Amino acid sequence: MELFKLLLLVISVVAFLSAPIAALERGGKLGSKSSGLLEIDSTIFSRHLLNDSQPQIVESLSDGYMSNAALEEAISEIGQRCGHICNIYSIGKSVKGFPLLVIEISDKPGQEEAEPAFKFIGNVHGDEPVGREVLVRLANWLCNNYMKDPLATLIVNNVHLHILPSMNPDGFDMRRRGNANNVDLNRDFPDQFYPLIDGLTQRQPETKAIIKWVEGRQFTASASLHGGALVANYPWDGAQDGSSRKEYFACPDDKTFRYMASVYSRSHYNMSLSKEFEGGIVNGALWYPIYGGMQDWNYINGGCFELTLEISDEKWPKADELATLFEYNRISMLNLVASLVKAGIHGRIFASNNGGPLPASVMIKGSDYGVNASRIFGDFHRMLAPHESYEVTASMPGFKSKTTKIFLEDKAVNLDFVLDPEENQAQFNRFDLNKSGFLSMYLDYFPIIFLISLSFLCFLLKRKAIFKFLKQSQSQAQKSPTSAV
Repeated sequence: MELFKLLLLVISVVAFLSAPIAALERGGKLGSKSSGLLEIDSTIFSRHLLNDSQPQIVESLSDGYMSNAALEEAISEIGQRCGHICNIYSIGKSVKGFPLLVIEISDKPGQEEAEPAFKFIGNVHGDEPVGREVLVRLANWLCNNYMKDPLATLIVNNVHLHILPSMNPDGFDMRRRGNANNVDLNRDFPDQFYPLIDGLTQRQPETKAIIKWVEGRQFTASASLHGGALVANYPWDGAQDGSSRKEYFACPDDKTFRYMASVYSRSHYNMSLSKEFEGGIVNGALWYPIYGGMQDWNYINGGCFELTLEISDEKWPKADELATLFEYNRISMLNLVASLVKAGIHGRIFASNNGGPLPASVMIKGSDYGVNASRIFGDFHRMLAPHESYEVTASMPGFKSKTTKIFLEDKAVNLDFVLDPEENQAQFNRFDLNKSGFLSMYLDYFPIIFLISLSFLCFLLKRKAIFKFLKQSQSQAQKSPTSAV
């Protein structure tokens, strides 16, 4: 009997000790809140492509947070109060029809400029609302401090900053991770390593709105704000074999992403002091692989360097802590946006035959992912890590490519290209689609040409009617004597 009791005791001790080990295997380090799900009783959850059961949010946790209606009102108020540097627009609607409102901040909001563009996206997961609160505060701070604070002024004058406080308003309203269809939006993007979630037909409306937004604008860099950990996460988020194995899987611009993540972490109140993540940054695949994520899609399809920022250990901190959390993250957000001006390469690309801007592609040797210059100005903006040598190539069909080598120090480098047309394309390039081309000139003057053409057509019709009337009158005059006889 004593032996039996001893055996039971040993089994109990083993079970007790094995529980935290199993938790480690499911979600990372013991006691971490770095999963993507709400923490309950220190349980560790891992990120999964499809989430099954999800912990319920206690309603009292949301006390003091803006409702969706209050958020819309706050955004509208920013637009009215700061109209000189703000433009409010919508990129679409959620499943339930709530508008996905964006605050654009610039010295020329709503206008095209030869400047880099940055976007912040908050509340990707409905149960991670800190981002939406922090981003509204950021917009207000920039409005209040423009022409007062040098960093605020630098950003407003040199960057087009786009802020989407809530990508998932329905999920917030329902107090859950997924949207109204219970789909995790950060697993809903096409993925290079996971063909099963490729294509666009089955995408959620919020996901489609982001995709259309990125495809319609040229964003240089981006960041989405999450909660449940304190770390700056960078690509790749998944592994090439599509497995759930945790190992470092670097993208071609790994050094640049590490630089950007470090800019945020080192500017933060305590993110870089993390004992869990060295320097407060982590490769997504090493942390825990996910597929269908937004940051990898942005980098591959938009040439947009996106980070996933976990900015709060708690998913639902008390509302009276939000102001402090904003202050902890404010300088980090500002420095990350300002890095678009202070780092990387910037320039314009022109055609040598007519001097017009070219929407050429800019590639860095060693990376498969380039950026495109704009059609209107031919300007390009490319993030690169400092203290490195790079081979930069500008190319466009119908033109001869040009390559140059640079060494990037602590400051941004301005790099312009003038491309020569290929001989067999010289005639064609006279009619290219830039501002100095014939087609663009024709489109610019189309209203005038249309009015002149319409006037001339009316003149011809009127003239024809007059001739017809005169002919009929003459015919009747000739018939009159015969009728009188």
